[in-house]
Amino acid sequence: MFYFVLGIVLSYLLGSFPTAVVVSKVFFGFDIRTRGSGNMGSTNAFRQLGVFWGIVVQIVDILKGFIPTFFFPKVIIDYFGKSSELFWVDELVLMFIFGFSAIAGHIWSVFVGFKGGKGINTALGMLLAISPLEVLICLGVFLLAFLSTGIVSIGSILASFVYPLVIIIRYMILNHEYSNFPLLLIFSFLLFVLILFTHRANIRRIINGTENKFEQFKIFRMKKRK
Repeated sequence: MFYFVLGIVLSYLLGSFPTAVVVSKVFFGFDIRTRGSGNMGSTNAFRQLGVFWGIVVQIVDILKGFIPTFFFPKVIIDYFGKSSELFWVDELVLMFIFGFSAIAGHIWSVFVGFKGGKGINTALGMLLAISPLEVLICLGVFLLAFLSTGIVSIGSILASFVYPLVIIIRYMILNHEYSNFPLLLIFSFLLFVLILFTHRANIRRIINGTENKFEQFKIFRMKKRK
């Protein structure tokens, strides 16, 4: 049980690593939380630090979710898979527990006053470790929404909404076998609710028409009627 709790703590601490804050302070001499939207996620990093460092921040934040989700459960199961204390242990259960711990660390980082980013990239890392094919479909949805609107938050929210739908379709219509479909579905909906929560300010701005846009990335545009 000690190592199970330790896995949760390490996952949280790994997720808490404030990538954008460290990069902005070390390489640019300012705190990214004082620029742009004030968010320490990759979207603000792209705007304030440029494409290269934005990509660096994004990759590291994805790894923050992938590493504990993919590797930590294997260690726990190897050592305690048959332990009476952890008789309930299932790899998928551990993957979600450690993955959500990392996401919580990113959103409420202990290193920056329990504040952080929106959790999208860290959640992406977790889901890549759990169900990569479903993630690729959701990435397609994200890109379509982003290239149509130029708004990252719309793509993120739609992708997180589509994820449980893809799981349902693959299981109920395409007869794909999941190791634990009910658990996967429950956690996928919980993740969607969490993403809605972290994007609540973005949703208000979208409704008010004041959400920031990357106009240069809008490829699909609606033609105005004359």
